[in-house]
Order: sequence, then structure tokens, then C-alpha cells
Amino acid sequence: MKFGKEFASQMVPEWQAAYVDYSSLKKFLKEIHGVKQKYRQPDTPTRLQRALTLYRSFSGLDPRRNKGGSSFDDHDVENQAILVNSVRGNGSGKYETTFLMVAEEGAEYEQEFFKKLDNELNKVDKFYRSKVKEVMAEAETLTNQMHALIAFRIKVDKLQENFDVSGSNDKIMVPMNALQGTTESDNDAKQSSNGCLEIQEENPKKVVSSIRLAPQEVLNHVKLNQAIQAPFSAAKVYCASNTNKTQMNFSKDNLKKIQNQLKQAFIEFYYKLRLLKNYSFLNVLAFSKIMKKYDKITSRRASKYYMRTVDDSYIGNSDEVTKLMERVEATFIKHFSNSNRSKGMNQLRPKSKKERHSTSFGTGFFAGCTAALILALVLIIHARNILDKEGRVQYMESMFPVYSLFGFMVLHMLMHAGNIYFWRRYRVNYSFIFGFKQGTELGFREVLFLSFGLATLALISVVSNLDMEMDPKTGDYKALTELLPLSLLLLVIIVLLCPFNILYRSSRFFLLRTSFRCICAPLYKVKFQDFYLADQFTSEVQAFRSVEYYICHYGWGDFKLRQNTCKSNDIFNTFYFIVAVVPYWSRLLQCVRRFHDEKDPMQGYNGLKYFLTIVALCTRTAYGLDRGTSWKAVAWTFSAMAALYGTYWDLVVDWGLLQRRSKNRWLRDKLLIPYKSVYFGAMVLNVLLRFAWLQTVLDLSLSLHRETLIAIVASLEIIRRGIWNFFRLENEHLNNVGKFRAFKSVPLPFYNDEDEDRID
Repeated sequence: MKFGKEFASQMVPEWQAAYVDYSSLKKFLKEIHGVKQKYRQPDTPTRLQRALTLYRSFSGLDPRRNKGGSSFDDHDVENQAILVNSVRGNGSGKYETTFLMVAEEGAEYEQEFFKKLDNELNKVDKFYRSKVKEVMAEAETLTNQMHALIAFRIKVDKLQENFDVSGSNDKIMVPMNALQGTTESDNDAKQSSNGCLEIQEENPKKVVSSIRLAPQEVLNHVKLNQAIQAPFSAAKVYCASNTNKTQMNFSKDNLKKIQNQLKQAFIEFYYKLRLLKNYSFLNVLAFSKIMKKYDKITSRRASKYYMRTVDDSYIGNSDEVTKLMERVEATFIKHFSNSNRSKGMNQLRPKSKKERHSTSFGTGFFAGCTAALILALVLIIHARNILDKEGRVQYMESMFPVYSLFGFMVLHMLMHAGNIYFWRRYRVNYSFIFGFKQGTELGFREVLFLSFGLATLALISVVSNLDMEMDPKTGDYKALTELLPLSLLLLVIIVLLCPFNILYRSSRFFLLRTSFRCICAPLYKVKFQDFYLADQFTSEVQAFRSVEYYICHYGWGDFKLRQNTCKSNDIFNTFYFIVAVVPYWSRLLQCVRRFHDEKDPMQGYNGLKYFLTIVALCTRTAYGLDRGTSWKAVAWTFSAMAALYGTYWDLVVDWGLLQRRSKNRWLRDKLLIPYKSVYFGAMVLNVLLRFAWLQTVLDLSLSLHRETLIAIVASLEIIRRGIWNFFRLENEHLNNVGKFRAFKSVPLPFYNDEDEDRID
């Protein structure tokens, strides 16, 4: 692989603009190469160049010496093409290169090249310096958190031993700098740096070289994050009194939660340090590669002079990140992995996920089974002439809604697999946006494996249950085949809830946790994955109605006679409304919570969109059950308002398109897909699919069964949602890129009075 492609593949996607513009520098070199080929200049220096060299030598501008006065090579001084100076300004260094071979033909191209090169060096040096400053401040914060953790742990241990800690005179040692790595102290009292004696505790294992503070004194300076003490963060925010806010519950459970939260914070912080170190290495390597290419084209030896400047710059010479990584490793191994280095490093440096051949084989196998079963289903229907039998209408009324559930699930999974493929292709950092744990995110092959596996099982059930006539002896249908769909649904639920580490347990539990947060809205602070999943649920309304039908069809025994008496039941019709409204209601409550937390009026407007959708959905459902003229007019009005509002929100707010003054007219300034027609096509398709509900109120006389029309419209909505997903994450990714936001924020367990804004 060429270095340019390898360099681009290893970039942090959100920092792409902060890296060396390697491709642009290569274009400069191509122009210089063209000029060199045109003039075919000799490599020997001219008399003017020798005179300029002697003049600089006598005037004190000796190019053989760098900023610190160290000597360069003593030979071949005449061939030195550049002179790099460090200019101090605004408290930071700025590098400027003077091109010495100005008398040569095409020298202006080389001057522009070095000007661009200096700009890139100054850019990456400034960015790296700012990020190092950020991580140093974050390291100080984590140090304070470790102070509080150790004091909290000691307090819990004391309470477990039934000691009255508040009246004790024992002094507890907490680390002065937890990130420096702690060591167990001896049993002798030590003299501190300020002249005070450090009185040690009874248990020497608790003592570390540190400052002299009592546990209560340490804990008096901090408060415990309310999310630790209460699972429902909103309940504490709205109902807790001032007294409850300052009290701490010194329990083993809280200690475990604090340790897990700090452990996750250290892992994320270490990941940030690794990316920073890799950022430094890649950029220095890029400068080295580009200068070697320059030397090769121009037959000069400028790379050694310029690379000395790069090596002496902050990005090339700073070792703060490396030292900080060592300190984090020492602290993490001691406090979070019981001094087991192998275990600690495996947690800090999780292994990258490898593609398994078994997954690819399984995907291909189940895809082949799916295609074969679909072909077999078509041939069986044609051979038995099932479409002309009397039982087909009864089958469509009672069995088709049962099997359509699996069709919706498989279609949504296929769309998600396609999204993952294109997110990876266009370097959308979806794993960071969703907050996946490193190495646990599913690739498109894994999602295809699951979707084709489910499709295979569902089609086997369909093929086994194609009989259109009752058993003349028993007067009902075969119970075994009628129960196949229910058995398959129960299997899906069991696999989803399975606690064993099989079939991507981390992803399954992530889905369950996020679903729980959606159901409990607005009790939890809303994250991106929460409202993203809630939006997926709004496109699966018909799937939720199918689950309701399962309960009715099998709970009331209709499956024995293959009847559909559910829609004549008032309870079923009532829940037919409720089931459809719940996803939109959950999304509305999320908007309310975000409006409260962020004070952003856009969340209020977004909530209004979902409210209109709820009204439109209810009126269309009422019209579908009771086709009256009044319901038709109301359904038309609210459905049109909701569709227009939703279309505008999709294109302008969620996708960030239709910007009239952008570089790409009617799109946006930055586009990941190089073909603009894709965006215009997606906008047109989104509008058309948004208005698919028209068939429910226009009473179109199509030669299709009503259940078939419902399934088609629901499938079109899932397809629209799949398209929406890609461009929504693309826009979110570009927002992160614009803000250089490449790390998730991990809530910390403790906070001070002056920084209460850290409360999650």
C-alpha cells in the first residue's frame, strides 16, 4: 500500500483537517518535477550560489548551525538549499523556511512548496500543542478523582469494620499525583515536603506517598454524582433536596459504581493519549516522506536540514504524552487490575477486531439459503395454484401479518448493514458517534449474517405453513405448523436476552440498554444513540402492531381455526392506537428532556414535529377503522402538515442540506460522497417516501390485498429510514470534524462545588 493511502487510513477521522495535507504537497512536487524535466538543470551550484553562501557565512547567518548552535555537516555546504528559522510570536514558535536557490529556473515553485510545508508544520505543531494542553488538564482532573476514590474506599472499609471514622484522629494518605504511579509506603512515619509529619494508618496497604488529609476532609471538598446514587437521573434532578445533594451513601455498591466509572474514564483517557501519540508519529513520518520525495526530484539534500527542524519542534520533541501514558498505565494496573499488568494492558489496549472467516462463510451460506427458499416458495405457490384457492383470503387476513413482522426486521437489518458498509467506505466514525466500546461494534458482515440467518428461519416457517385447507378429521389446521411463527419469535427474544457470551452479547446488551433508556424517557439524559434508536422505532410502527397481533392471535386461540377476530375487539383496537403512538411519544419526551437540559429552542420545534405526527397517525388509524368523510378530512390535514414539517426537518436540520449559499449549491459545504447527484436523488426519494401514507386516505383501487398494501407502505418507510440514517450520521460526523471532537465524554463520579456543570 502506498504511504498516502496508508496515511489517510490511519487518520483520526474527526482530526482529518489537522493532519499534514500530504496529497496537496505531492501536487506541488509534481509541478516541481515537471519544471525540472522542462529545464533539465545541472545539479552543480552556480557562482552566484557560492557567493551567497560565503556572504551568509561571513555575516553570521551560518547555515551549518541550527537554533541551538549545534553544528550541521561540515561538507557540501554549498549545496544547502534551505534555511529554516524559528520565529517567536504570541508565545509560540512559528517556522519559516528561506529557499536559497532563488537564481535557478522554476525556483518560485520550490518557494511555494516550502511555504506550504511551513504552513503545514505550524498547523500540526499548534494543534498538537493545544491537545497536549487539554490532556494535561484532564490528567489533573483524574488525579483529583483518584484522591476522592481512595478516600471513599477507606471510608467504606472503616464503616465495614464498625469504626467511628468521624471521631477518629487517624490520618489517611491520598495520592498527591495519582497518575504518577503509587507505591506502598513503609510503616515508619515520614517527613513531608512542607515539614509536617505524615501519620500513617493502621493498614499499611492503604498508605501511599501523598499529602496529609483525613478521609472526611477529602470528601468534604467533593460531591458524588447523583447518577451514582440514583438510577433515574431525572428523579434526583427534580425531586432531591439540598440535603440529599450533599450526602454520600458509603456503600459497597456505590464504591463499585465509582470504580467502574473511573475505570472507564481512564480507558477513554488512555485511548486519547494513544491517538495523540499516533498523530505525532504519522505527521512526522509524513514530513519525512515528502522531503525524501523532494530530494529525489530535485537531487538536493534538503530533507536532513528540514527534518532537524521537525525533530526539534514541539510535535517532534515533546515527550509529555509518552510520560503520561506510562503514568496512566501504572495507576490503572495498580488500582483497577489488582497489579496484574497483563490484565490491565489488555483493558487499556483492547485488541482490534479481526474479520472471521466463519462469519463470511455463514453470511454466504444463509444468503444462499434465503435465495433458494424464496425460489422454492415461488415454485410451490405456482405448482399448487395457491393464489386461486379459497383459503388464500383467510391466509392473508390471519397469517400474513404474523410473518410480515420478520420481513420488517430483516429489511431493517439489511438497511443497517448497507449503512455500515458505506459509513466505513466514506470514513464516518459511527462507532464513536454511537458510543460503542472499542472493538465491540458490529461490521456489515455480522449484521448480514444475523439478517440472512433470521430470513432463512422465517422462510422455512413460511414454506412449512402453506397449507390452505383444514384437516377434515380434526376440523382445524395443524397446530405444529401454526405455532412455528410464535416459536421463532420466542427464539429471537431468548437470543436477545441470553446472558451468555454468544452471538455478539455486547451489541445485544447495548441494544437492550438503549431501548430501556428510550422507554424511560425523559428520566435519563438523552444521548445520540438514544434518539437515533427511538427514530428507528418510529419507522417500525407496523412491526409493533404485528407483535400486538401475535398476542391476540395466539392468546385468544385464533391460530387453531386460522381466524382474525382481533380487529372486531375494542381492546385490540384501543391498543392499536397506543402501540402506534408509543414510539413517537417516547421521541417527543426525549425532545422535552433535551430542551430542559440544553435550553435549545430547536428541540422544542422538533418536539412539535413529533406531536403533529402523533395526531396524524391517530387520525389515519381512526379513518382506517371507521372510513367516514369527517375522519378523512382530518387525516388529510394533519398528515399533510406532519409530512411537510418532517420533510423540511429531514433535509435542512438532520441532513444539513438545502444551503443556498454553500460551496455546493443547495447542498452543504462539505460532502463525503463525491457525486452530488446522490444527494439530490436522496432528497427526492425522501420526499416521495414521506408521502407514501397517501394510499391510506386516497382509497386507491389497487388489485392488492389490504394487508399487502400495509406491508408495502411499512417497508417503504423502513427504506426511507435507512437512507435517512446514512445522511444523518454523515452530518453528525461532519459536525464532529468541524469541532475536532473525536472522544466521548465519560461522566466522572465526583465533582466540586465550583464545577457542578459536570453532573451527568
